[in-house]
Amino acid sequence: MKLKTYVIAEIGVNHNGNLNIARELIDAATDAGADAVKFQTYQTNLLVTRTASKATYQIAATGKSESQYEMLSSLQLSYEQHHTLMMYCQEREVEFLSSPFDIESIDSLIEMGVSKIKIPSGELTNLPYLRHIGSLGKPIIMSTGMATLNEVRSAMDVLESAGAMRAKITLLHCSTEYPASISGVNLKAMITLKDTFNVQVGYSDHTIGSEVSLAAVAMGASVIEKHLTLDCRSYGPDHKASMEPNDFKLMINAIRNVEMAFGSGEKKPNSTEMNNSNIVRKSLFANDAIKKGELFTEDNIISKRPANGISPMEWDNVIGQVAKKYFHKDDLIEL
Repeated sequence: MKLKTYVIAEIGVNHNGNLNIARELIDAATDAGADAVKFQTYQTNLLVTRTASKATYQIAATGKSESQYEMLSSLQLSYEQHHTLMMYCQEREVEFLSSPFDIESIDSLIEMGVSKIKIPSGELTNLPYLRHIGSLGKPIIMSTGMATLNEVRSAMDVLESAGAMRAKITLLHCSTEYPASISGVNLKAMITLKDTFNVQVGYSDHTIGSEVSLAAVAMGASVIEKHLTLDCRSYGPDHKASMEPNDFKLMINAIRNVEMAFGSGEKKPNSTEMNNSNIVRKSLFANDAIKKGELFTEDNIISKRPANGISPMEWDNVIGQVAKKYFHKDDLIEL
């Protein structure tokens, strides 16, 4: 039976730097049934240069009036704010996660007591960063957007060489577009990751809607990560590629239904089917009047509902036998 999918509500920077909005998003994620909420932890001056350009999707969402440095600075949360949100997650009984983007942020999250580390796609080629995470002995979830299989292999080598256990690493297939196009999802690559590295896999979903996440669960994803926002029309880089609370709840409900549908894998009828079996299956009946002593033939017997007599699978055994009594049309055949 498939284990429960770990669903991460990716809040990221959709709090817009506002703790009240962050709490509302935690509430929405908890009410929807998410297993964890995830933020982003970074020091802007350690993450990006002052002259770095915005990504195309960031320009589309927030314009060109501010630089990437200025945008990220306005969205950065302090250590104290992280701690406040972590405490609130404990109150709401949902796991607090965050993606660190620099080594200082990794250490801050470890000091706070996070149970696992989420590596964002952009850090997959950051050797000193990966080496530091690998040395911590924590479970790791790593997104693989923009990466080739060889780049994922190199990142895995760094993590394991630093001390990470492969059994504690989960790889998330991801298309790093915001929003991601359905044609670019390439969901079978998730299976390639599983088969190549023999690890748990999942999907970090940037598409609009929930169908790709549901397909990933059906294909064996152990983790689903999806951006959550209070309003897709809000100002900020990720809102347009996010899901609003009601739809997020519907997605999680659908995921749980998909999990329930997996069952044990044993091919057998369930109790409801057994109740219907006699109604929809068939038995052998007289197709016309059959006199005592007459032979049963392919012309004088027929398969009809209900299945409360001889199964039609016994057809060949019945043909040629002698009727031991008189049968009216539609009488149940007895031997």
